[in-house]
Amino acid sequence: MPYDDSPPPTRRARPLSVAAALAAVCLTAAGCGGGPEAEGAGAAPPGPGADAASSTAPTPTGKQPEPSGTSSPSPSGSASGSGSGSAKPLPKGPLTGRTVVIDPGHNPRNRDHTREINEKVDIGTGRKECDTTGTSTDDGYAEARFTLDVSHRLRTLLEAEGARVRLTHDADRPFGPCIDERARIGNEAKADAVVSVHADGSAVGNRGFHVILPAGVKGGGADTSKIVKSSADLGARIAGHFVRTTGSAPSNYIGGNTGLDTRNDLGGLNLSTVPKVFVECGNMRDPKDAALLTSASWRQKAAQGLADGITSYLKG
Repeated sequence: MPYDDSPPPTRRARPLSVAAALAAVCLTAAGCGGGPEAEGAGAAPPGPGADAASSTAPTPTGKQPEPSGTSSPSPSGSASGSGSGSAKPLPKGPLTGRTVVIDPGHNPRNRDHTREINEKVDIGTGRKECDTTGTSTDDGYAEARFTLDVSHRLRTLLEAEGARVRLTHDADRPFGPCIDERARIGNEAKADAVVSVHADGSAVGNRGFHVILPAGVKGGGADTSKIVKSSADLGARIAGHFVRTTGSAPSNYIGGNTGLDTRNDLGGLNLSTVPKVFVECGNMRDPKDAALLTSASWRQKAAQGLADGITSYLKG
């Protein structure tokens, strides 16, 4: 599927803002404190819904255009992860022999299958909705469209380094996959790293990115004891590279300005047996962050920051 360089649906032109230069940012490629960081004071509590690390916003009037090049929907129960890497031979590079699973948050078609995505699934410590529709900018640029575009760019960058890359979906199914299946795809691939790409839906004035790390969870089918440390390392490296590559500051509303947050309520993390993090690339409900998220050039920087962080982690 080609990159989504088309402008988002807008009712008026929106000028792109340039992220302010950061002074005194503590993040480095080696991390900003490798261990899990407690959720910052004043952070918005998780909203209802599935692994919506991002908040769910009302669906804008009218349907979003589907990403071009989308294949026909496959059965929703398939764990195929059919948006896997390209069929062409991979070049030799520093990531040769490594497997990375990219999990594009939500699915553009979820909005047409609200009954199905509201069905609850087991997340090990309880039950939660299969998935949500995700959020959007005020002008209707959907999170699901954003996450697919960044994921495609990230796949290209990682494959250029020799990595075998698999997507959990490529908008090639009616809805989902559900959060338990997303975790299962990474587990079955024996991935060296899994990154779930998201954008947040918080209040105006809340800006910046944050990386969500798995908490120590054990119960039911969930046991993160073997991945907490490695996931924290992966998340810290991604945060360090993301801030330098994009120029975006760490979240001013979650994570105490570290860009790191730890949660125990996300099935995609709870059920993972391989290192995994969620990345909230910015707040779609804030106009300044939205101007960045709707910019194709900024999305390329976001993908590069993610790729650099993953590469740093895998190279050790």
